[in-house]
Amino acid sequence: MEQVFNPFLPLHEYVADGEPHVFDGRVYIYGSHDASFGTKYCEGHYVTWSAPVENLRDWRYEGVIYRRDQDPSNQEDQMQLWAPDVAKGPDGRYYLYYCFNFYPEIGVAVSDSPAGPFEFYGHVRYPREVLEGGDIQGDMMPFDPAVLMDEDNRVYLYYGFAPACEKEMLLPKFSEADLQAMPEEERKKIEGMMNAKMGENGMVVELEQDMLTMKGVPQVCVPGGLHTQGTGFEGHGFFEAPSIRKINNKYYLVYSSHKSHELCYAVSERPMDGYAYGGVIVSNGDIGYRGRTKPVNTLGNNHGGIVKAGEDYYIFYHRQTHGTEFSRQDCAEKIQILPDGSIPQVEITSCGLNGGALPASGSYPAAIACHMTCPETMAHIDYQNPAMQIQTRMVQKQNVQFLTDIHDHTVLGYKYFECISVCGIVLELRGCFTGTVKVAVDESGKECFAEDTLSVKTENWKIEELHASIPDGIYPLFLLFEGEGTLDMKSLSFANIS
Repeated sequence: MEQVFNPFLPLHEYVADGEPHVFDGRVYIYGSHDASFGTKYCEGHYVTWSAPVENLRDWRYEGVIYRRDQDPSNQEDQMQLWAPDVAKGPDGRYYLYYCFNFYPEIGVAVSDSPAGPFEFYGHVRYPREVLEGGDIQGDMMPFDPAVLMDEDNRVYLYYGFAPACEKEMLLPKFSEADLQAMPEEERKKIEGMMNAKMGENGMVVELEQDMLTMKGVPQVCVPGGLHTQGTGFEGHGFFEAPSIRKINNKYYLVYSSHKSHELCYAVSERPMDGYAYGGVIVSNGDIGYRGRTKPVNTLGNNHGGIVKAGEDYYIFYHRQTHGTEFSRQDCAEKIQILPDGSIPQVEITSCGLNGGALPASGSYPAAIACHMTCPETMAHIDYQNPAMQIQTRMVQKQNVQFLTDIHDHTVLGYKYFECISVCGIVLELRGCFTGTVKVAVDESGKECFAEDTLSVKTENWKIEELHASIPDGIYPLFLLFEGEGTLDMKSLSFANIS
């Protein structure tokens, strides 16, 4: 049976910052490209995947669509391609907007196909009259570009970075030797950027039909954290990651707030101004969902967008793996846009784009857990804290993806499974652990289906069978571990009565 789960791409793939768009009957996902055990954001070239609008279970790899060194500003390949976006231009070609890490330019590439490959086209630029007049907002950092081709063929570019409040990102540290090794023009731009005041709001500017030239000076569309007082955005000010869509004649700007783990949205009747705070759509730790205050997962930055596939809307977002923010994976959930235009917050799940619960039969990767907590799981983001490297997390080694550092009071959760005639659960484990594991329908373990002892002492993968008679129905399933030692877990399987 064909099905899909979160993350919806193969587990060896690390696409983050996903922007979904429908072109020619397919949903294309454009994002940055992380690596397993990455040491910095977005170490790979851009790739894309696509799926038929009518079947979001069937994702196809389209290959590398743009390389870092295709931009003349990065011919030495010293910078990383951060979050991109794509729009179909008035000439029928596809335009890819991107930025490098804290580099003060937005690049544009173009292709005749949404699947690429893309070729360098130019850099977004001010019109001549603005340059000659000196009216340049040099303190506005071009960051995380998003682009909208409106129904009247007018083009709008959104971007911004507002490092303040609950999460601050530091500029990259360049040594004097690094700077001296750069071409003069590049070194001047980097030095200017490092000394400049960063932008503090979400910005927008209209572009000419050439898809490159600004029609004036950028303006604020969503206030950043330092500028939210009295605006309605208090506590959820703009941080980064704008994503723009026009839905039911309204403009929806999705963005990451200063909490970083949440994607919020703002709504306006106009593309450039009048935005009002709407709410939170998704948190990659489920913070705020039904009043939740403790994360269900490792918190980290978030970036994504909305897409309509058929009659349904979905929000794309990403999760963290490997105990860092440098190995992220795209996920997606179905959302509702209510008659009043509001979007209720959704919970993160294991079934995602599947169109319903996963059948509780056969085998599943352990890494599709949407709930992964232990005593070290923190209620805030701090990747400098050593706890991030000892908490339960997903990793990949030798092209095998598994959960590691499962220990006393680790809770793993999967939402949702449709159980029919389930008589047992089989875990593929390794490590050194003595204790118990509960199978429950809730994270506290109060509604427990089974409890078995565990004794694992092996470096090789070992099968452990749990006798769990589960009533027929759709449930979240939680595994609660208690004992001494640590475990790795590779897969979760079901035994069913014939």
